[in-house]
Amino acid sequence: MQNKAKAIVAEYFNSRVDKTDNVTIKPEDVYVVWFCKTLQNWKALLATPIPDGVYYEVTYNGDKKETYVDVYKKWENVCVKDSE
Repeated sequence: MQNKAKAIVAEYFNSRVDKTDNVTIKPEDVYVVWFCKTLQNWKALLATPIPDGVYYEVTYNGDKKETYVDVYKKWENVCVKDSE
Protein backbone atom coordinates (compact mmCIF):
# COMPACT_ATOMS: atom_id res chain seq x y z
CA MET A 1 0.00 0.00 0.00
CA GLN A 2 2.65 2.51 1.00
CA ASN A 3 4.90 1.43 -1.88
CA LYS A 4 2.00 1.95 -4.27
CA ALA A 5 1.44 5.45 -2.87
CA LYS A 6 5.16 6.29 -3.21
CA ALA A 7 5.21 5.07 -6.83
CA ILE A 8 2.12 7.13 -7.66
CA VAL A 9 3.68 10.29 -6.20
CA ALA A 10 7.01 9.75 -7.98
CA GLU A 11 5.23 9.18 -11.30
CA TYR A 12 3.02 12.25 -10.75
CA PHE A 13 6.00 14.46 -9.90
CA ASN A 14 8.16 13.24 -12.79
CA SER A 15 5.38 13.72 -15.32
CA ARG A 16 4.81 17.34 -14.26
CA VAL A 17 8.20 18.72 -13.20
CA ASP A 18 9.61 21.45 -15.41
CA LYS A 19 12.02 19.69 -17.79
CA THR A 20 14.52 22.54 -17.40
CA ASP A 21 14.82 21.71 -13.68
CA ASN A 22 16.60 18.54 -14.79
CA VAL A 23 15.40 16.56 -11.76
CA THR A 24 13.47 13.33 -11.32
CA ILE A 25 12.68 11.28 -8.25
CA LYS A 26 12.31 7.57 -7.56
CA PRO A 27 9.66 5.99 -5.33
CA GLU A 28 12.29 5.43 -2.65
CA ASP A 29 12.85 9.22 -2.53
CA VAL A 30 9.22 9.75 -1.45
CA TYR A 31 8.49 9.44 2.25
CA VAL A 32 5.30 8.71 4.14
CA VAL A 33 4.38 11.34 6.72
CA TRP A 34 1.17 9.64 7.86
CA PHE A 35 -0.71 6.46 6.93
CA CYS A 36 -4.02 4.92 7.99
CA LYS A 37 -5.87 1.81 6.86
CA THR A 38 -9.49 1.09 7.71
CA LEU A 39 -11.12 -2.06 6.36
CA GLN A 40 -10.48 -2.08 2.59
CA ASN A 41 -9.59 1.64 2.39
CA TRP A 42 -6.38 3.52 3.12
CA LYS A 43 -4.96 7.04 3.04
CA ALA A 44 -1.38 8.29 3.03
CA LEU A 45 0.14 11.76 3.33
CA LEU A 46 3.46 11.90 1.49
CA ALA A 47 6.25 14.33 0.70
CA THR A 48 9.41 14.47 -1.38
CA PRO A 49 12.85 15.94 -0.69
CA ILE A 50 12.19 18.61 -3.35
CA PRO A 51 11.94 22.00 -1.57
CA ASP A 52 8.78 23.09 -3.40
CA GLY A 53 6.34 23.14 -0.46
CA VAL A 54 4.13 20.47 -2.06
CA TYR A 55 2.65 17.50 -0.25
CA TYR A 56 0.47 14.69 -1.51
CA GLU A 57 -2.58 12.88 -0.20
CA VAL A 58 -3.20 9.46 -1.76
CA THR A 59 -6.53 7.79 -0.96
CA TYR A 60 -7.52 4.26 -1.94
CA ASN A 61 -11.23 3.38 -2.17
CA GLY A 62 -11.33 -0.40 -1.81
CA ASP A 63 -15.02 -0.62 -2.71
CA LYS A 64 -14.42 0.92 -6.14
CA LYS A 65 -10.78 -0.20 -6.48
CA GLU A 66 -9.80 3.40 -7.28
CA THR A 67 -6.94 5.57 -6.06
CA TYR A 68 -7.21 9.35 -5.79
CA VAL A 69 -4.34 11.84 -5.58
CA ASP A 70 -4.71 15.31 -4.06
CA VAL A 71 -1.77 17.69 -4.35
CA TYR A 72 -1.37 20.60 -1.95
CA LYS A 73 1.06 23.50 -1.67
CA LYS A 74 1.75 25.23 1.60
CA TRP A 75 1.39 28.97 1.20
CA GLU A 76 2.21 30.09 4.70
CA ASN A 77 2.13 29.21 8.37
CA VAL A 78 0.38 31.79 10.53
CA CYS A 79 0.20 31.73 14.33
CA VAL A 80 -3.16 32.73 15.78
CA LYS A 81 -2.93 33.07 19.56
CA ASP A 82 -5.84 32.34 21.84
CA SER A 83 -7.35 35.43 23.40
CA GLU A 84 -7.48 35.51 27.20
